[in-house]
Amino acid sequence: MLIKNKNSFIIFVVALVTGLILLNLTSRDIFHRFDLTDNKKFSLSNSSESIVSKLDDLLTIKVYFSDDLPNELGNTRRYLQDILEEYRALSKNVKFFFHDPESDAELEEKARKDGIQPVQMQALENDQMVVKKVYLGMVLLFENKKEIIPLIQTTAGLEYMISTKIKSLINIDKKTVGLMHLSNVEQPKTENLTTQLNQHYNFRSIDPKNPIPGNINVLLVTGTTDSINEKTLDNLNQYLRSGNRMLFTQSGVNTDIQTQQANPIESNVFDFLKKYRLDLQKNLVLDSKCGNVQVRQSVGLFSMNRAVQYPFFPIVDSFNIYDTLSNIIVNNLEQVLPLFPSEIIIDTLQNDEVKNVVHLFKSSNNSGKMESNFMLSPDPQQNPFLKMLGQDGKILAASSRLSNNGELMLLSDSKFLSDEGGMSIPDNVVFLMNAVDYLAGDKDLISLRSREITSRPLDILQLPDNVRASMTQEEIDKEQDKIKKRWKLANLVLPSLLIIGFGIFRMKKEKEQAEVLKQIYD
Repeated sequence: MLIKNKNSFIIFVVALVTGLILLNLTSRDIFHRFDLTDNKKFSLSNSSESIVSKLDDLLTIKVYFSDDLPNELGNTRRYLQDILEEYRALSKNVKFFFHDPESDAELEEKARKDGIQPVQMQALENDQMVVKKVYLGMVLLFENKKEIIPLIQTTAGLEYMISTKIKSLINIDKKTVGLMHLSNVEQPKTENLTTQLNQHYNFRSIDPKNPIPGNINVLLVTGTTDSINEKTLDNLNQYLRSGNRMLFTQSGVNTDIQTQQANPIESNVFDFLKKYRLDLQKNLVLDSKCGNVQVRQSVGLFSMNRAVQYPFFPIVDSFNIYDTLSNIIVNNLEQVLPLFPSEIIIDTLQNDEVKNVVHLFKSSNNSGKMESNFMLSPDPQQNPFLKMLGQDGKILAASSRLSNNGELMLLSDSKFLSDEGGMSIPDNVVFLMNAVDYLAGDKDLISLRSREITSRPLDILQLPDNVRASMTQEEIDKEQDKIKKRWKLANLVLPSLLIIGFGIFRMKKEKEQAEVLKQIYD
């Protein structure tokens, strides 16, 4: 009987160990990870999985990270290692190595040759602030190509950066994006746009006087304040009729916030757009949900800047998620902030060239429009139009899809592509890059680009639209200040009350248990 029990025990142990070994071997390739964060921050997106699946050769990632890092960078290193483990789990072609260049002179020389330079950082050591030299970069090697991320200081957008670099390495046939300026006056600065596009595409400027080259996959066009010559219009029409795709930024009104002057634009470009059923109005759209401008205000003997809401800068969060193709661009997008946009009306006139027209986003349902007597003052006392809201949302971006698979996408903000305008706002950059990816037929990075949380305003601070409509801007600011103070006080008092209440509850429970024990043993 003893022998039988002993043999059974040995068989059980062997079977258990064998099962655990098989389970571990299997789980290396078949696994599932639960990520309960709002934007799945700790899991790779489907876009990254799609990009990594295209690796047909070894991708080597060399991470040059110092070991002795300040505390705030310790989490960045751990997160980076975790996310690289995720990439390696997706593909056997991904290998990564961590190196500390400061530990070896030869490693330090290799880091420099790979394009990773040390940076100076302040750190607290032994109650003193010291300046340390640290390495915080990585190099990706694929075949005979190399991509560098020279500095990693935060986890925000890290997956996007890595996946972008991998995509750039494996993307042999990059598509070409062209930029055409229609205005005859000084051309806007577009360095931010150029930098973004050069990461994913071949980028070139297009002369409006010459025919558009056939290798331009997507054409970006900045708006004009005057009429353009017929040859340029013919070039644009021919480009679309060849089945190509275009993103056009054009306002209906020319504005100058410095002088607070605005004038309707007189141009033949409106006839060009209307031909594709995009009827751009010569007005300005206002919205109660809007961005701020700085206003100089006198307080006693002093003069100071104060941020006030400016309805000419609508914060758009009403996207067309019901159209399948539009949803690709705006899915998971939080907001877009056009500056001085105009209303777009979708023309119902049938056109054999146009298959259908859809809107991309609208202003909120507490909007208004200014069609004449343009006044740009942010002061409700001087500008009565700021109180004349309450209308339904106005279309600010729309897309005309042609029968030949070409597409004309219109944003009613001429300065959307400029550094001084739309490209100075991160949310706008995300939308723009999503739109270019969609028009180029390259959707791998769209959902990944929109994952980072950028705006989470407290809805409790937003006054109801019917209440706002009857108040001046000064009254709105005072009411919001009161709400903020109440919530700050609640944040200070409620946690303390909860802790004290929990302590009293625990004391009461322990006292009751002590009484029970006393009755048992006495």
